Amino acid sequence: MNRMTLEVRGNDGIVKAAGSDDGQAQLVYSGAYQPGDEIILRSESKNVYLILQLDDAMGPAFVYLTDNEYRFAVPFGEKKFSYSPKAFAGELHVLTVRLATEDEIGAYKDVALNVYDQHENVACFPHACANVETRGESVFAARNVINGNGVNFSHGKWPFESWGINQRPDAELTVHFGRLVEIDKVALTIRADFPHDSYWERATLAFSDGSRHTADLIKTRKKQTIVFEPRNVEWVTIKELIKADDPSPFPALSQIEIFGREGAKRE
Repeated sequence: MNRMTLEVRGNDGIVKAAGSDDGQAQLVYSGAYQPGDEIILRSESKNVYLILQLDDAMGPAFVYLTDNEYRFAVPFGEKKFSYSPKAFAGELHVLTVRLATEDEIGAYKDVALNVYDQHENVACFPHACANVETRGESVFAARNVINGNGVNFSHGKWPFESWGINQRPDAELTVHFGRLVEIDKVALTIRADFPHDSYWERATLAFSDGSRHTADLIKTRKKQTIVFEPRNVEWVTIKELIKADDPSPFPALSQIEIFGREGAKRE
């Protein structure tokens, strides 16, 4: 059985609380988080499917762990702006992790969803990254588009966080899965704070298998679904974003959902 551990560790390296068990870990931390605190997930096995919940105000996430350790920096200050004020707040916190069931692993789902993604993440997938994030602000970071929050009628702090492109015509964002997944559908929710926002008339999806799919988009607050032939991929990039000819210079993305199941070469 795979033994797992959850820790809260301070900036000084001292472990404030820890929980460990076979096939799961449960931790109740009685204390207020401090700047520099980290939540550390350890697993005896790599390449495992997990149900992870690092904060009881954020809910669980289906993730794929490719290494023996994942470190999550507890957000403070400006980095907290893209999270609910209830997240990581107060003096009582419940953290859990467990092995995913075969039914959870095999289910058709949004394989891009990961509310616990961060910039430094190289082990807990999916992971989103981009070649631009407006002014480097957390409310415009790539991670915002895979956190499950599609509220899009304004912009700025949570619940209106989004991916902002700083008006760059060559902006692109990639979702990495950490393994092969078989996908057949992408749903885009553009930020729709009209007339402050513009929108894209066209977007291209580039896949790790070398294929591409271009889709037309419209001005709407509703999600727009792009369906294509199934393919096994390790990542998807949204690029070649063609802005509409309107006065606003600010197109942005609130959410990307990528639907599928585990790929043919599942480990």
